Amino acid sequence: MDTVLILYTAAFGLILIGSAGIVLSAHLVRIIFGIALLEAGANLLLLLATFREGNSAPIIVDGRIPVAMADPVPQALVLTAIVIGVVILALALSLALCVQRAYGTLDMREVRQRLERDIADEAGIELPSSSDAPQVAVTRQEGEA
Repeated sequence: MDTVLILYTAAFGLILIGSAGIVLSAHLVRIIFGIALLEAGANLLLLLATFREGNSAPIIVDGRIPVAMADPVPQALVLTAIVIGVVILALALSLALCVQRAYGTLDMREVRQRLERDIADEAGIELPSSSDAPQVAVTRQEGEA
């Protein structure tokens, strides 16, 4: 199998796994790591899109310019994206720690419910409820009359 094909498959695999982690997970840390995988796949895909077999580095050696040179702009963009990605990952993990301290959980469904409840309490309004929500049946316990 061709090496470039394997790398393209890996790039699309990282993008797919990262996207699935973002969409399917309700745990905040898994979502953050899904974003990191998606970013790694996008960076790899950008580098592969400009890869040409046999190209040399764009460096002038002994006054000789190589005939086929690799484009340095995508490499610089990917390097910048990696640095920015690490900073965003650190910021997201620190925000996850703040969420954990404030709400005691990293489950986004529970955090959202608590956040909506906090906002409604602060605003002095009741949480809106759905008319389609299932009604909770009140049952009598045995022995009660």
